[in-house]
Amino acid sequence: MIKNKTADNKKYNEFMNWDNLLLLLRQSSFGQVKNIGGIRGSSPADSEGSDGSSPANLNGIQRAESVNAGDEGLAGDYQRILLSASFRRLQDKTQVFPLDSSDFVRTRLTHSLEVSSLAKRLGEMVGRLLGDMADQFVTPTSSQKAIISDLLLCAGLIHDIGNPPFGHYGETTIRLWFRQHLPKLTFKGCPLISVLSAAMREDLYNFDGNAQGLRVLTKLHFSAEGWGLNLPFSLLHILMKYPVSSLEVNSAAADITRHKLGYFMAEKDIFSKLINNLGTGIKVGRGVNLAESEAASDNQLTFLANMAIPRACRHPLTFLLEAADDIAYRTADIEDAFKKNKFNFDLLYKELRNFNSKNKYGYSEEQCDGYTELVKRLQMERRLASARKLPESDLYALQKWLDFLRDVLAKTVAKNFVVNYMAIMSGQWQSELSTGTIADPVLSALGTIAYKYVFHSRQIIKLELAANSIIGGLLDLFVPACVNFDTEEALDPVQQRLIDIISDNYIQCYRRCSRGRPESEKLYLRLLLVTDYISGMTDGYAKNLLNQLRG
Repeated sequence: MIKNKTADNKKYNEFMNWDNLLLLLRQSSFGQVKNIGGIRGSSPADSEGSDGSSPANLNGIQRAESVNAGDEGLAGDYQRILLSASFRRLQDKTQVFPLDSSDFVRTRLTHSLEVSSLAKRLGEMVGRLLGDMADQFVTPTSSQKAIISDLLLCAGLIHDIGNPPFGHYGETTIRLWFRQHLPKLTFKGCPLISVLSAAMREDLYNFDGNAQGLRVLTKLHFSAEGWGLNLPFSLLHILMKYPVSSLEVNSAAADITRHKLGYFMAEKDIFSKLINNLGTGIKVGRGVNLAESEAASDNQLTFLANMAIPRACRHPLTFLLEAADDIAYRTADIEDAFKKNKFNFDLLYKELRNFNSKNKYGYSEEQCDGYTELVKRLQMERRLASARKLPESDLYALQKWLDFLRDVLAKTVAKNFVVNYMAIMSGQWQSELSTGTIADPVLSALGTIAYKYVFHSRQIIKLELAANSIIGGLLDLFVPACVNFDTEEALDPVQQRLIDIISDNYIQCYRRCSRGRPESEKLYLRLLLVTDYISGMTDGYAKNLLNQLRG
């Protein structure tokens, strides 16, 4: 850990270290490359951990003298991501409008490209701002600033790579399906909920694309070199917006890092390696000690004090990735909705003005004044477009305003990162970077308008109901088949054929990770096999597959 250079900020007395945070150690750094459970490098003689890796590597690993010797570094990572099938599938995954035939609205692919560009820019802006504060804090070096920008560029591309079909509604459907059906399913005459541990059940009840992304990148993606994309530890950690297990999820917590699941228990050992090597693990004296401060008051967490549940702070760069994501999708949703005729220019302007005048969020006078000026800018762009007699002048004006808005928001959150640098680097910052700035009311207003006119519209509701039927229908078929797969219990002919449909990549990953594991853990991994398979589908593939299976 490093010490703050100033003496008047004693409460921030323990900091994360950029040398550790930017570590480019990879999965292939574990000795010779071997295809064992997704962690590449255990020797055949090693016994396997729950992720298929050697237990000797679970609590930290020996660092290579030259991590990037023989590879192309982050430039190679960027290219591998772009050329991967997992990334290409994002072109047919919903951003807002499921199964949309328009070539204008965003997909997960175009959204990810936009986030990547904006995240890299935020990294560059923060690097420049921190350069002016080197006499006050321990800040990144010039070479580290370049690494920061490149890491964020890559992170933006893959931040949604674990999302199932049909966007966030797909996640919701999977969660609800397991909550409704898990108590009804049986294994060898026993209810599944009695066979699975609390952590296993909560993983399914809290299924999330962020946790699924870690599985895709470290285990499920297949390449000629082995399992996983072999990405740097630092990049994998940046992607973890919620560095907590399903047992610690609390959507009402003041700390935003606890709002969702960050990793499945199947990847607990991988998570431990990340935080141990990058120095983000929570210790007494930094952040929150879960077992001591929360277990007594939170019934769901009372048993955690005796469990080996690793806890961590967010990687500091995760805040920048999150901000890039928020800015990109909030502004894009408005543009896409306008193009889809969900509202016209006058209605949008009215809603923006009313949001400020009906402010119920307790924004400061400075925030409200800044918000008002930004909204006025929208009308100014309209007057300029009309004066030039441009075709589709309202759309042009809106796009110009959104471009201006993105620039203002990016500068605002970058500045706020630097203003709160000590809290972020000490693991004590628990909010979005928009908090307390003009970006807060702007992003809230855009989100409120999108929810009212897009996400709550009849068209989207109908499409989401269709998505629910598709994903729910696939789960109805594949989960019962996988419950008894790889056991002495016989599968009926239909169930066996369903297993035969599942990609060999996923089947082989299951076999590697389940080798030598207890029966309950094998059952858990078979349920993840189903979510792996369905999450890897595109919207169109999922729809067509269900139609084919139902005849």
